[in-house]
Amino acid sequence: MSEHEAPAGEQPVLVRGRLDEPLSRWLWLVKWLLLIPHYIVLAFLWLAFVIVTVVAFFAILFTARYPRGLFAFNLGVLRWTWRVSYYGYSALGTDRYPPFSLGEEPDYPATFDVAYPQRLSRGLVLVKWWLLAIPHYLVLGFVLGGNTYTVTTVSGTTTTWTRASSSGLLPLLVFFVAIALLFTAGYHRGLYDLVMGLNRWVLRVVAYVTLMTDEYPPFRLDQGGADPVAPRGPPPSAPDATAVEPPPAAGAYPMPPPTAAGAYQAPPAAGGGQDRGSRAGWIVALVFGLIAAVVGIGLAVLGAGGLWLESRRDAAGYITSDTRLLSSSTPAITAEGIDLRLDGGTASWVSSDRFGTLRIRATGEGGGPVFLGVAPQAALDTWLAPAAHDEVRNIAFGTVTYRYHPGRSSVASPTQQTFWSSSVSGTGTQELRWPVQSGRWGIVLARPDGSAGVRADVDIGASVPNLRGLGTALLVTGLLLLAGGAVLVVVGASGLGRATGRPPAGGSGSYPAPPSPSPRTVDAEAGTEGRPHVGGAPGRE
Repeated sequence: MSEHEAPAGEQPVLVRGRLDEPLSRWLWLVKWLLLIPHYIVLAFLWLAFVIVTVVAFFAILFTARYPRGLFAFNLGVLRWTWRVSYYGYSALGTDRYPPFSLGEEPDYPATFDVAYPQRLSRGLVLVKWWLLAIPHYLVLGFVLGGNTYTVTTVSGTTTTWTRASSSGLLPLLVFFVAIALLFTAGYHRGLYDLVMGLNRWVLRVVAYVTLMTDEYPPFRLDQGGADPVAPRGPPPSAPDATAVEPPPAAGAYPMPPPTAAGAYQAPPAAGGGQDRGSRAGWIVALVFGLIAAVVGIGLAVLGAGGLWLESRRDAAGYITSDTRLLSSSTPAITAEGIDLRLDGGTASWVSSDRFGTLRIRATGEGGGPVFLGVAPQAALDTWLAPAAHDEVRNIAFGTVTYRYHPGRSSVASPTQQTFWSSSVSGTGTQELRWPVQSGRWGIVLARPDGSAGVRADVDIGASVPNLRGLGTALLVTGLLLLAGGAVLVVVGASGLGRATGRPPAGGSGSYPAPPSPSPRTVDAEAGTEGRPHVGGAPGRE
């Protein structure tokens, strides 16, 4: 079935594009640079989009309705994103710079629309964005790429991790398009139709998982610039309408009505004086809401982290890590390059005794002897230069990773060295306490005699001021800012959505199109009978 034979009203999402030829051979090389302003604005708009979608989730759950103003705002963000994607590296379908607009922009070569749903399922809203969409996520992982996987190879005592990423079908096709443009200045029509079909699939899924429709996206690749179906349902900008009209076909955009003199008059600019003023207020609310939400999230995270750390404090007043087993066949295990810059400006308003105390506890295997020491990094470098040792690089999820330094299998006895800032040695559990000082330091775990083979259970603690009050204050302040920011984002997005979706003054919402041609027309140039155009470029079926 061709794209013009598909029954109307089958899908609520309409994605259309018009190949805007001729295209530049080289412009695609710098489009990433030209689009940076759009990327910056869209980063904030998508942050607002997420917050608005969360609010819409609860609105649908309790009322079975998507607030119209919020719907119009999110639809505007998706329209803006689609225009940028079409200009950029999702299609390269036009060299016309995308407008900074949440509006429909029907004269731009890429248009997107979603029919406003009068009611949405309360039950589906709980599962459609994650459970029901899993099959589509798997398909889109292949279409868009970006999947990363790790291959682990074990050979004897050596483990090698290889990380690889896969490229998606759509980026690969657009890469071929770019190469073709560079050498031929042409865009293969079949390749264009396939790229549009993949983008259409992606946008249908996005509209579904962001709760804008209950219509499950079809597993179908509808190729071509003209969407085979029109969305059903009233548009967000016209509450009394009964259906969303698809954008006019390429080359047949509606003209404004003629004046009394018979000349066509330019339509009024979108967002005239009063409308610009009202939009400015909504934009200010949206921007300040986003700033407050971001700051609130940061403060809430800091506060929650402080309270979590406070919960780790033991009876001695130290916030202590979990016990980890450190093991090495070399003479020493080290933690190096601990760079503490606590002098200078800090010392002028915080006394050195307020930096706290570091506590390290180590229990040798079977209660055997261990040595713990803290020393300036320069002294450690000199002492350990001829000896092999393992440097701790990371401790995460119960796994310790080391960096091996080659050398001799023994080292001069650490207990006989005089450069230690603080050290302990002996059998059983050894506890080292070191008042934190400015400088570049290293920590050593070894045998007292410097022989090879170190194995001990170690934990690290620090005495810091009480964090309960500070953490609670930060958490409460962050949550209040987040709540206030969310309210401002919703108010701004709702108002901006209404302002963007408002029909022009005059009440009709759009200018009437010129009279349609009769079913059978005569081609003046060819002198033959023609058929009326249905979508696509004029003269192309």
